[in-house]
Amino acid sequence: MPIRAVVWDIDDTIFDYATADTTGMHAHLTAEGLLERYESAERALERWRLLTERHWARFGVGGITFEAQRRDRVRDFLDAPGLSDADADAWFDRYVGHYESAWSLFPDTLPALDALAGGYRHAVLSNSALFVQERKLRRLGVRDRFEAVLCAADLGFSKPAAEAFHAACTELGLAPAEVAYVGDQPEIDARGARDAGLLGIWLDRNGTAGEGPSGVHRITHLGELPALLRADTRFGAPSTFG
Repeated sequence: MPIRAVVWDIDDTIFDYATADTTGMHAHLTAEGLLERYESAERALERWRLLTERHWARFGVGGITFEAQRRDRVRDFLDAPGLSDADADAWFDRYVGHYESAWSLFPDTLPALDALAGGYRHAVLSNSALFVQERKLRRLGVRDRFEAVLCAADLGFSKPAAEAFHAACTELGLAPAEVAYVGDQPEIDARGARDAGLLGIWLDRNGTAGEGPSGVHRITHLGELPALLRADTRFGAPSTFG
């Protein structure tokens, strides 16, 4: 059964989230006069990332709403547990303004989408919220490249749950074996897709040393994706890991 569609992660896959987050948070903390609270900008950004991971994990297992995890991130970052929802939202919204000004696609995103446009259908599956990712894709000028955009906050389950990947397949009207999933996380994205019956592809932009999950395929640049899909790589085929 050939691959007929590619489902994509967004953040740190087609969109340079890490750079936008770093640039945006630095500008925000400077504007808020908060950099002096920390030993350095790097320490402040490290704390923000750790809190983001912690509260995203809570959201991912269904223990908190998307909006609540944002507010709790702000409260923890500011050491202000009594901060009201309205004030936490306002602080986060100011950060978002700086963050959005730094948005950009990776240089290999559009060439890859162009190269695959004629042979494959395309959709998005993200562990974020629909209103966030729809806005992002439109601002980046690529929303019309995807038939569907599915997000964990709206689906009620998140990657690596098989239900999330199967929801994308159902939306496309395809069997899991006809769908490839591309993401930057080896476990959440590639292994999760593999376990759900899709072709799991790990985009390892940093060239991580050593092996990743078995039964998935690693690329370091989206320019490698067309050849991988044309090869019709299946479970049991030779691994692309060194």
